[in-house]
Amino acid sequence: MEWGPIILTLKLAAVTTVILFCLAIPLAYWLSHTRSGLKPIVETLVSMPLVLPPTVLGFYMLLAFSPGNAFGNWLDEWLGIRLVFSFAGLVLASVLYSLPFMVHPIQSGLSSLPRSLSEAARVMGKSKWTTLRKVLLPNIRPSLLTGIVLTFAHTIGEFGVVLMIGGNISGKTKVASIAIYDEVEALNYGAANGYSLVLLALSFITLLVVYLVNGGYLKRFSL
Repeated sequence: MEWGPIILTLKLAAVTTVILFCLAIPLAYWLSHTRSGLKPIVETLVSMPLVLPPTVLGFYMLLAFSPGNAFGNWLDEWLGIRLVFSFAGLVLASVLYSLPFMVHPIQSGLSSLPRSLSEAARVMGKSKWTTLRKVLLPNIRPSLLTGIVLTFAHTIGEFGVVLMIGGNISGKTKVASIAIYDEVEALNYGAANGYSLVLLALSFITLLVVYLVNGGYLKRFSL
């Protein structure tokens, strides 16, 4: 077993989680407060990866960003950006595919807060940004942690979408889930078992952290 795919998987999960954390907070805030008629459409688009086969998303991204097509060719020639079969393409695919796992917990947390918190901050002259940063977000820490951990764990387990947009290039786009598939195809079950055990342990640890923190167990142990 090589450690390259494991390291690349962790790097992809970390970058995706940071980007989604920054994108999901304003989006979740808007969804939890808006009465716009566009809300059902935006919520549907955010939730689509939950029901859409990952290969479908990967296939259309492959078509869109391929240098053989107009948009992909424009990105390549004018901006020097090639997303197909690159780490940047993996990140973009992972951000889109893991979007609901970050947005939904944060939206749920913000929606559960009483309106009086925001109203009191506004009466004191606080801006919306200050209210969000200093009043609302500190009160939904469990939701933030859930979103971070679920996004990280979900990205670790991605297969179809990253295979479609990134292919299987060793040291560049070959993540652990694809390495498992490769080893099984080669009947090298020992190496496949090694990768699988690492991913199993990572998934268990990340989910255990959520339950320990959100369940208040760490505070009990510290007493």
